[in-house]
Amino acid sequence: MKSFVIKGDICYSENIDTLITLKDHYLVCENALCKGIYTELPLEYSSLEFFDYSGKLIIPGMTDLHTHAPQFAFRSLNMDSELLDWLNNSAFKEEAKYSDNAYALKAYEIFANALRHSVTTRACIFATIHMDATKILMDLLEKTGLLTYVGKVNMDRNSPNELCEESAEKSAEDTVRWINDTTDKLQNTYPILTPRFIPSCTDELMIKLGEIQREYNLPVQSHLSENKDEIKWVQELCPNSKNYGDAYDSFGLFGKNAKTVMAHCVYSTDEEVELMKDNGVFVAHCPASNTNLSSGIAPIKRYLEKDLKVGLGTDMAGGHSDSLFRAIADTVQMSKLCYRLVDSTTKPVTFNEAFYLATKGGGEFFGKVGSFETDYEFDAVVIDDSVLPHPQELTVYERLQRAVYLNADCKGLFAKFVKGKKII
Repeated sequence: MKSFVIKGDICYSENIDTLITLKDHYLVCENALCKGIYTELPLEYSSLEFFDYSGKLIIPGMTDLHTHAPQFAFRSLNMDSELLDWLNNSAFKEEAKYSDNAYALKAYEIFANALRHSVTTRACIFATIHMDATKILMDLLEKTGLLTYVGKVNMDRNSPNELCEESAEKSAEDTVRWINDTTDKLQNTYPILTPRFIPSCTDELMIKLGEIQREYNLPVQSHLSENKDEIKWVQELCPNSKNYGDAYDSFGLFGKNAKTVMAHCVYSTDEEVELMKDNGVFVAHCPASNTNLSSGIAPIKRYLEKDLKVGLGTDMAGGHSDSLFRAIADTVQMSKLCYRLVDSTTKPVTFNEAFYLATKGGGEFFGKVGSFETDYEFDAVVIDDSVLPHPQELTVYERLQRAVYLNADCKGLFAKFVKGKKII
């Protein structure tokens, strides 16, 4: 494991309310872990490799809790559609192309390269139903140095013919084969169970996925309460469930012993929220996608007040940008609409809170990740915000806000570390 020191203007969340900013400080990485922040470097660290980023912003690497790799190729197209129409007319048509490994390689190379050159250091990623293409994606991501969970998607009903697996048994068999082919084969890229959502998976398949989860102790990712028509559909398909989350829970795929992240949660009822809290389910808040696909405004501040685990997702291509800086700004903006138009008793999300969600909040899905506190895994991004010239004196905190809102991640990404390894 590598040890080194970096110096610059350091920003990180101590808790959801407290964002620490320190000008001209040293940050020590020892054996891939954060080991202290200092105004003067202690003698014991003076012989370590040194990276001088003076005048630049140093922030924790960010976690994208929800995105779709195969959809990256058509991001920004057909953004005037609603969710279910968009899936049928755009997303599914693109995903069907990944039966062709040559196409998958070409498209996934573009995705992996873009993710490497973003502020994202860790991510939870949907692939497609195609086992070989999913392994191609995992191999490409491994080469980036990022830390990711990747899911071969399961779909055996209510799907286009070219994306509908022939049976629950075949879907489960392919999933097990894929797990065995990838588990422990890669150092930074891991499998995650991925039923697309309840409408696309039969009860038989969900039962089998629950069995697979318990046998292999894998995490789970899916979608939850994104759209009102979708919720109604789930109730028709699972008439004995109390709510959408309860339908997942009945198959053992909703937290508890299965580490779980659910995207969207726009219309989660109080009962569903309590179930998420009790089971430790992570909410992947995807503000851009919720807007683009007319899904609605997720009450994220309410979830934070109830101590749910929450992180951010770009949700490409429902979301049109792979930038978690953009997701932070969108989170604040959408929470203001929630406050003004939906629930005036709940205050908007602050910048500090949104930054926390992109770093420490979502990072928790991967462990002690997303902060520079002692013994957190060393993920860091260096931003040269001089690409945003200004005439006035600004504090480090003001520069950080400006960098986020003005997308300094696009032109100002200067260096990137993942688990103590420099990848840019």
